[in-house]
Amino acid sequence: MFPIVVYVFISIQLLFVAYIDFKTQKIANMWMLINFLFFCLLTIVFPTVYIWSFEAFVFPLAFLLVGFALYMAHIMGGGDSKYLSSLYILVPLNMQETVFTYLLYATILVGSTLLLFNILKNLDIIIIHFKMRDIAGIKKIFGKKFTYAPVIFIAWMWFGWQNYKILSF
Repeated sequence: MFPIVVYVFISIQLLFVAYIDFKTQKIANMWMLINFLFFCLLTIVFPTVYIWSFEAFVFPLAFLLVGFALYMAHIMGGGDSKYLSSLYILVPLNMQETVFTYLLYATILVGSTLLLFNILKNLDIIIIHFKMRDIAGIKKIFGKKFTYAPVIFIAWMWFGWQNYKILSF
């Protein structure tokens, strides 16, 4: 069971955070605290859906650890990984893998689209750098990060659209 009130709360929060992330490329640390406090409240209101167990924190911890590694490699922003891990504690344990699948699909779809757009937009520059064997010049073209909260929002909407029957309306 996925309480509709939680789905709506996450949807509104994601819309707000995605907009801020898109505009400023920053996600405030307060969202981690808000999500954790909301999780604590959910364990009281929905004790059969939200439980304090190691299994409920596997995905959030994995996002935090992988996100930290990606942050150190200058691939992902620190705020994105912290926000994603805190958001994931609001996803019921039995739905975490399904939501992850949609997140993976959305990441591949958006990432591939942006990669293709970047290649087409800079094809002439890429060819020049390639002919000069200037790999650093090519890396500069592709070295730009994109905001990830909008991707999370897309994945969340896709998940809700595909799984509307399992949401408890």
